[in-house]
Amino acid sequence: MNSVRKAVFPVAGLGTRFLPATKAMPKEMLPVVDRPLIQHVVDEARAAGIEHFIFITGRNKGVIEDHFDRQFELEKTLLERQKHKILEYLDQDLPVPGSASFTRQQEPLGLGHAVWCARELLGREPFALLLPDVLVQHEKGCLAQMIEAANELPANANIVAVEQVAHDRVDQYGVVGIGVRKGKIFSITSMVEKPTKDRAPSNLILTGRYILQPEILQILGSQERGAGGEIQLTDAMIQLARTQPFYGLQFDGRSFDCGSKIGFLAANVSYALERPDIAPGFRAEIRKILGEFNGQ
Repeated sequence: MNSVRKAVFPVAGLGTRFLPATKAMPKEMLPVVDRPLIQHVVDEARAAGIEHFIFITGRNKGVIEDHFDRQFELEKTLLERQKHKILEYLDQDLPVPGSASFTRQQEPLGLGHAVWCARELLGREPFALLLPDVLVQHEKGCLAQMIEAANELPANANIVAVEQVAHDRVDQYGVVGIGVRKGKIFSITSMVEKPTKDRAPSNLILTGRYILQPEILQILGSQERGAGGEIQLTDAMIQLARTQPFYGLQFDGRSFDCGSKIGFLAANVSYALERPDIAPGFRAEIRKILGEFNGQ
């Protein structure tokens, strides 16, 4: 596969499941410990070698663009207060000038439409797609594992990250059929969006990380609306799979669905416990809280 240099981040969603917190603040800016969701996902992409970060935004999402820009008043104040370590820390998060692009999705027409909105910025090369609602916690990021796997696949291969769920939950996700397997990589024989439990081809689900060939953009441009009246990415991938191979990667690490309250809270706990600077004190607080709830 050709090297993957560009990544798309769809950040135009309304975040209704987190109202009223997201009434005036994008859900992608909700903090997991002390870093916004979107920063965690961009960090994953940068660690995988991504050079161009493409954000698909919507109304009231300007704060995301501001987050990836300099804040001169803040930097001046920190400099005056001799907060050099914090300044260095903030500087590490900034994209290289010219490496971040922002474009609008004017209508809420689904994930497929959001990806299509990036067509002029993507050109004719394979690209990564990362859903900011999903965090994957592992020493080697999920996208880095995918790019490493993709280098062993045909040049026109598409690859998606998958993980196992309980069979009684497959009707909540996009599910893939399993073909020839080699280690953690396997060919995909089918993709079904939210199948009934008795019709699911497996219990391996799509997990919000994709490496896609540019031909998907042409399909999305003429795609009819699917479930919910939206342009569904899975429908376009099913069509593309008729002419190009798709592979699944069972990645190492734990995923968190931060689009749900439980997943978001679990991510905060898990990421905090991974931090040596706060883990001991936080672990003690958790024990104290659990003891109180258990009547101890």
